[in-house]
Amino acid sequence: MLEDKLLIWRLNRGRLDALRQIYDRYKVDLLKVSLSLTGDVGRSEDAVQDVFLKLIESCGRIGIRTSLKSYLMTCLVNRIRSLHRGDQCRAEAPAAVPASRTALPGPEQWAVLDEQMRLVGRALAQLPPEQREVVTLRVEAGLGFREIARMQNASVNTVQGRYRYGMEKLRSLLDGEVDT
Repeated sequence: MLEDKLLIWRLNRGRLDALRQIYDRYKVDLLKVSLSLTGDVGRSEDAVQDVFLKLIESCGRIGIRTSLKSYLMTCLVNRIRSLHRGDQCRAEAPAAVPASRTALPGPEQWAVLDEQMRLVGRALAQLPPEQREVVTLRVEAGLGFREIARMQNASVNTVQGRYRYGMEKLRSLLDGEVDT
């Protein structure tokens, strides 16, 4: 958290190397969340790029009260909501992003993982948008319920309920389809 505050301080003073460090630190997390929420690689990349462009435009006046990660996730979720409101983004089958390709030794395992990711993506796309958002932010971004509640302008209990219902629906949709 202290390192993030230092990066923001440096960015506010025009140090573009701080922007590069922020980008390197959070791009993968942002892309994973974006991909889960949009289901489209191109739109996901565009949304993440838009977040960083807005960050550049805000140089000199960025004031973050929460964590930098939470701030960037909030910006991303708001951007994706805007795309949805404008009916510019269709939620196809979101694809999960694997943590590491080196963890799996061969093509057979990649074929299995690819199919599992497709199944999870299709199931995730069937959730209501609020539940999909909570599940994605909790599982992919690792955000706490309080942070998600702030993003959704909802109570913590509401967010916890959305998460619980979303996970129950995913379990029922994936019943026996995906090995954990």
